[in-house]
Amino acid sequence: MEREPLLAKQEKPLLDTQHNSIPSSLFTYLYVGHFLARWGARMWEFSVGLYMINIWPNSLLFAAIYGVAEASSTVLFGAIVGQWVDRLTYVKVLRLWLVAQNLAYIIAGGTVIALLKFSFLKSTNFAAFIFLVILTNVSGAIAALSTLAGTILIEREWVVVISEGHPPETLTKLNSIIRRIDLISKLGAPVLSGFVISFVSLTSSAVSLALWNAITIWVEYWLFISVYNGIPALGESSQRRVSRLSPSVEETESLLSDDGGNSALAEESCFMSIFGWIPCFDAWKVYWQQDVVLPGLALALLYFTVLSFGTLMTATLEWEGVPAYVIGLARGVSAVIGIAATVVYPILQSRISTLRTGLWSIWFQWFCLILCVSSIFVQNGLLSAYMLMAGVATSRLGLWMFDLSVIQQMQDRVPESDRGVVGGVQNSLQSILDLMTYVMGIIISNPQDFWQLTLISFMLVTLAALLYTVHIYSVRKHLFHFEKLFSWIQWSIRSPEKAEMHTQVEKVEVLVSNES
Repeated sequence: MEREPLLAKQEKPLLDTQHNSIPSSLFTYLYVGHFLARWGARMWEFSVGLYMINIWPNSLLFAAIYGVAEASSTVLFGAIVGQWVDRLTYVKVLRLWLVAQNLAYIIAGGTVIALLKFSFLKSTNFAAFIFLVILTNVSGAIAALSTLAGTILIEREWVVVISEGHPPETLTKLNSIIRRIDLISKLGAPVLSGFVISFVSLTSSAVSLALWNAITIWVEYWLFISVYNGIPALGESSQRRVSRLSPSVEETESLLSDDGGNSALAEESCFMSIFGWIPCFDAWKVYWQQDVVLPGLALALLYFTVLSFGTLMTATLEWEGVPAYVIGLARGVSAVIGIAATVVYPILQSRISTLRTGLWSIWFQWFCLILCVSSIFVQNGLLSAYMLMAGVATSRLGLWMFDLSVIQQMQDRVPESDRGVVGGVQNSLQSILDLMTYVMGIIISNPQDFWQLTLISFMLVTLAALLYTVHIYSVRKHLFHFEKLFSWIQWSIRSPEKAEMHTQVEKVEVLVSNES
């Protein structure tokens, strides 16, 4: 019996690993649920930089402090979140993720409304002002951690389980669609938020954020739980996770129940259970033992940058006088280019392999960012800002293809038992370097000095490209097929000679025909 492709264009039943039909509507539920969850996150991600530079004008300080708070939470607790995802059932992870994320964004939206409406607190009640700022930062950090749990659950677990038993291109297509949904959210949410901020008010955008998350949490849960209940492979994978952990739990309990000679072992177990949380040494050890550690490091280095439409760059563009809706549109164009990357990636990957797609992608990103470096030397502030946005937007094609390449390498090369841990550590590593970006923003908080951050970011992208190139060489023992290059050169040299000989033959044939 032939299997239909998992993502067939026709509305035919799809097959899971047990040869049971999966209604196409379940995949629609998965995609819509992911879209709703990502839209709320992207609304906040775009708006928070604008909120902070309006709360504390003419400085990147508050925007950078928020970035430090958010990134620090993922650095400290990202690996723990990954371990929780591995240890809990899919349903428990789903509930914790959705409740924590949506509630955190509702609280963050409320505190921003208070800060904007009662801006006089800075001068009349500074303690209350600082409390609201801290509450905003803490809520954003909790939202980031819960979003990480959802990312690991959907992108690193469910997608892999659903695609098991199908051709390799199935996983590639699923990854591309999930990434495309994220980028569509990254396209629409900033554009809509930018228009609300520019033509209504900042306060209205914060109200819409809180309302969105209060309404969609119920829809998201229903959609995801329908997918879980409708695809047996997910339930079976969840049960395997629980059964895999059960023996170790029982063994630990039996060891702790022994008397006398086992008391020292019991104390050691208690010690490990307490200090194992700080900050998950075993998880990092597992990560460094993977074959894909260099691609992971290269991807993480791309987070040590201000050359993205993140909090610092958005705040700087606002300071430069670029309207919020223009920033939103530019970010939308960036997302469109990112969506194009999800279309180009499967085509390129099927022709030149996952490894080589990553190589060409990261160097393409590097090439596009040269425009950002060039903008430093332009005297006109607005022109420089538009060059900066153009360079960042075009570089997204290479960035997202490289991201997809590394994710697929991790899915293919990391054992099932380590996926959650490796995913959590990878996100922690990315957050460490993201944190360093905001630390740089605190040190260099004057928007006039943003050019220094641009140069540092470009050098780090260069380092990432070199690291991945080293990985490619260590795996393939070469970077280019020089023999093919030489063959092409020889063919190019000989082609004019062959063309000239062909022309002479034609002339002779014409003369012969005329004489006859």
